[in-house]
Amino acid sequence: MTTAPPHEPTSDPLPSGEIGVLIARQVDPGHEQEFERWAHGVLDTATSFPGHLGYGLFRPARPGGPWFLVHRFRDAEACADWQNSPERAAWFRRAGSGHREIDRRHLTGLEGWFPRQDGAAGPGGADPGPDSLAGPGASAMPARWKMTLTAALGIFPVSLLSGVVLQPALSAVPLLPRTALIALFFSSLMSYAVMPALTRMLRGWLYPR
Repeated sequence: MTTAPPHEPTSDPLPSGEIGVLIARQVDPGHEQEFERWAHGVLDTATSFPGHLGYGLFRPARPGGPWFLVHRFRDAEACADWQNSPERAAWFRRAGSGHREIDRRHLTGLEGWFPRQDGAAGPGGADPGPDSLAGPGASAMPARWKMTLTAALGIFPVSLLSGVVLQPALSAVPLLPRTALIALFFSSLMSYAVMPALTRMLRGWLYPR
């Protein structure tokens, strides 16, 4: 079974207690399809565990870069249940030799929406490259008040859109599934559209040199 690197930065917990796990894996050339099948198997299995809130698999921004796997859990207990499960252990026993874990981060604060930009070499000594949002000398993470304000700027239009469009359209749906659909819409739009756009638009302010 592949062991995680000892370095696992964490942050102050959110009031909700949610935890995000961001894993970087280096894939050898020619093993991409094998790795992608394995990664989807791991991620799909994790969804069957209580408290698992969603996942993502992200391809490299440039050839030779790391792949990223993301899990979201309701709380630390749900995360530990998956991490210590025999199902997860079985998948890692079946992992081939063409990929390896190079970094792992447990995100329990606002920084889950903000990429770390330290201008230094990445995991394994890799250069951050041209895809980095900020250049050398930039702050590693934005100030917490800047993250809070940026998140609020993103939450406002998403909340407005949800209240004006989504909630009326789902008015006939029972409360629990309606709330689940709205939460899925909200978190997906924030994570995959709104926050990436905002962090790029405001990168000079968020990551001052």
